[in-house]
Amino acid sequence: MSFSQVTQQLFEGFGTTCLLFILTLILAIPLGLIVCMGSMSKFKPLQAVVRAFVWIIRGTPLMLQLFVVFYVPGIVFDTPIFARFENGRFIAALIAFVINYSCYFSEIFRGGIQSIPKGQYEAAQVLGMTKAQTFFHIVVPQVIKRIVPPMSNEIITLVKDTSLARVIAVIDIIMVAENILALRALIWPLFYTGAFYLIFNGLLSVLFRFIEKKLNYYKL
Repeated sequence: MSFSQVTQQLFEGFGTTCLLFILTLILAIPLGLIVCMGSMSKFKPLQAVVRAFVWIIRGTPLMLQLFVVFYVPGIVFDTPIFARFENGRFIAALIAFVINYSCYFSEIFRGGIQSIPKGQYEAAQVLGMTKAQTFFHIVVPQVIKRIVPPMSNEIITLVKDTSLARVIAVIDIIMVAENILALRALIWPLFYTGAFYLIFNGLLSVLFRFIEKKLNYYKL
């Protein structure tokens, strides 16, 4: 196999990797905010349940969660759920990734929100601002600046974690390289995949540095 042929096949697998990454971000960020609100709820039973769920998800391997999402529904209902249709494995992987990363994002959001001194809420109240105005005009700008570094780390980790989807036979770039190794006895495409991850993460790093510089107008 020529270099161009290998590159073309790897790009096809990398398309699946990118799709999983993008959809996970789109779904996990708003879900993480919802989970964050639950973990900060003043209703203690809800807070306890949400925090216990986050603890379980953060305390167990993502690979195990992939197996649970893909296999357990089929065991419970005595019929394969995700393996029955064409994109079922990808959907199972997406569900597992969204659940996992929404819990991590929720803790980042919670830490950012709770880091704002209570005096700022009190000052806004004295100025006659509503709770919504206080949150969106006082709290949110500070929280965004504070969470950009940890969020960037998690997002870059997500790029690499997408390779775990292959354990339930999602055809990502790593699995494509493994198939080439098995069929053509070529090992170099497996190492070549690293270039795709390095370039993608490099672009993300540049993007996040740009965002951090744009937020420098607001000094904490």
